[in-house]
Amino acid sequence: MAITRVPNVVFRTRVRDESVDGPNPFRWQDLTTKEIFSGKRIVLFALPGAFTPTCSSTHLPRYEELYDEIKAQGVDEIICLSVNDAFVMFQWGKSAGVKKIFLLPDGNGEFTRKMGMLVDKSNLGFGMRSWRYSMVVNDCNIEKIFIEDGHEDNCALDPFEVSDADTMLAYLKSARVGAAV
Repeated sequence: MAITRVPNVVFRTRVRDESVDGPNPFRWQDLTTKEIFSGKRIVLFALPGAFTPTCSSTHLPRYEELYDEIKAQGVDEIICLSVNDAFVMFQWGKSAGVKKIFLLPDGNGEFTRKMGMLVDKSNLGFGMRSWRYSMVVNDCNIEKIFIEDGHEDNCALDPFEVSDADTMLAYLKSARVGAAV
């Protein structure tokens, strides 16, 4: 049975807090699925890991590059999700120069597991990670999902054909044209 709604979880995130002294001026902030997705149209793309080759060289940068075009298609926010903790996601975003995309840590992989996208990548030394996919979520309902082929544990390949920013933008443009007819 295909999942039609995003699962209910609590994400452990960090936000900047000027009242916190020291070199790490952040505090924990829990965000629920409802807070993130309710009443909004969100593009979420999930990838195996921060600082990994395809994720860092192509997947994240292209979504950042097409951010304004994607948002112009009736999207409220673009989220990059990875099974990494909030500290890693923050440093990855900082090193990649991300200014627009919201980097959402799924540190325990709970959202990813409930989506049916948690896979074992021990063959690469990664442990449990997210399979590569992207989706449009409209008020907590999955409007469209693009899942890379080969979704399995210890896949020898890292397919990257349909979860990319260009495929998402093409879908959003066609959906908008179809809605206008």
